[in-house]
Amino acid sequence: MISTERNKIATVLSDPEKIWDVIVIGGGATGLGTALDAASRGYQTLLLEQVDFAKGTSSRSTKLVHGGVRYLAQGDIGLVREALYERGLLLKNAAHLVKNESFIIPNYEWWGGAFYTIGLTLYDLLAGKLGFGRAKHISKKQVISKLGTIQQKSLYGGVVYHDGQFDDARLAVNLAQTCIEQGATVLNYFKVVNLIKNKEDKITGVVCTDIETGTSYTIKGKTVINATGVFVDNILNIDKPGRKPMVRPSQGVHIVLNRSFMPGEDALMIPKTDDGRVLFAVPWHDKLVIGTTDTPIDEHSLEPVALQEEIDFIMRTAAKYLVKAPTRKDVLSVFAGLRPLAAPESGSSKTKEISRSHKLIVSESGLITITGGKWTTYRRMGEDTIDKAIEIGGLTPYPNKTKTLPIHGNKADVDRKDHLYVYGSDEAALLALGNENPKWKEKLHPRMPYIKAEVIWGVRHEMARTVEDILARRVRALFLDARAAIDMAPAVADLIAGELNKDTTWKKEQVDLFRKVAKTYLLEPYSPAT
Repeated sequence: MISTERNKIATVLSDPEKIWDVIVIGGGATGLGTALDAASRGYQTLLLEQVDFAKGTSSRSTKLVHGGVRYLAQGDIGLVREALYERGLLLKNAAHLVKNESFIIPNYEWWGGAFYTIGLTLYDLLAGKLGFGRAKHISKKQVISKLGTIQQKSLYGGVVYHDGQFDDARLAVNLAQTCIEQGATVLNYFKVVNLIKNKEDKITGVVCTDIETGTSYTIKGKTVINATGVFVDNILNIDKPGRKPMVRPSQGVHIVLNRSFMPGEDALMIPKTDDGRVLFAVPWHDKLVIGTTDTPIDEHSLEPVALQEEIDFIMRTAAKYLVKAPTRKDVLSVFAGLRPLAAPESGSSKTKEISRSHKLIVSESGLITITGGKWTTYRRMGEDTIDKAIEIGGLTPYPNKTKTLPIHGNKADVDRKDHLYVYGSDEAALLALGNENPKWKEKLHPRMPYIKAEVIWGVRHEMARTVEDILARRVRALFLDARAAIDMAPAVADLIAGELNKDTTWKKEQVDLFRKVAKTYLLEPYSPAT
């Protein structure tokens, strides 16, 4: 049972003789990928996440596992080839969460068909044996048959190509489980508040606080890895106060609509909007996700909020390509995520640019920082980071094993018509909880498929600690229908409280906290269900 991990905390972390090979700060895609690489090689590995796994950027993506068509247009062949290779590995290693999705680029210019077919044929060739299928030109009639709600005026035809689609937060949870199965200690709600250094000003560990109990721990480690995404500068400033920021975040925004706006199984890709940005409309968990924008911002937070101009841009652009223009009342949820745009430090000889997608930096103290990148290349980022940790920490070198390592839950040929497919090989065990308590077979909300057993499973086996952990990341209710998620909060709080032995005060606080967060996912005021 994964939840027993927290029961061993005091004993493991309080041991003054314990020296970890690798301490990873950050429980998003990058941190989890790094911890998994380290643990699977046999290194004593500890991961500390200040809130919940994938709380930040890693649960707020466009839900794509892709090589990056726009990078191909920019001529970055190496980056695209690397990402397409990793895409292929993910389809094999997390088959229950990653699927081959067909994307259609509608052509409203006479030359569009040939232009995009040629470009995407190269895209497919770069994938080699791990390709998802060849791109091809399709007629206007075929576009309309696949995308029945597409704007037909001036439509010449289209190009269909293949890429990956997945559930980001679910993959993060499964990665955390896989880390533990490989021998790592993985903890959420543990915040690193300081770095330990010796007389030579070299890092020898961290000081962290258990957010739930307030207990502080001093932990020794041979290497410390800063994998905190948009928060990397927070840790870098602990290491060296007053340093120049390394990351400037860029905000992406998505709106979620009912599938009636685009009921087919194909996704829509607009390669160039009015201002040059790319827009996707992707079927996801029986809803339609449309995004993303790319807006540089000066601040970062754990709960970024979409700017009105970003929402207006998405809805205005969607209206140009869909027969039915979405209105504010149609938006079931809107979510924003921050991407850490990495930039090399001027004059620094310790910056190693692995690729244009991610950067690895070693501070004078020995702190290893990994930033940039994207979900698709998380595994490669982890591999590169641990290769560097071996060098910096003087670890005995062992080869990487993650290329062929199945992720927890991996199962091919899942039934995607049943929402429980995201549990993969765990589905049968989850359903068996209904034998323990028949009420756990009941749905949490009439508009959503989720059942009470999923809450129990999330607490017992997936380290969920709060109402938000469940409704945002174990099940995806907050991202799919924020009003329904708010309605579900009291029932979820009751179920969690029963598992964690929490009182009425805790339940009320949890519901209030969740409602405060969830209301930022709404464009229209919330009113309780009648």
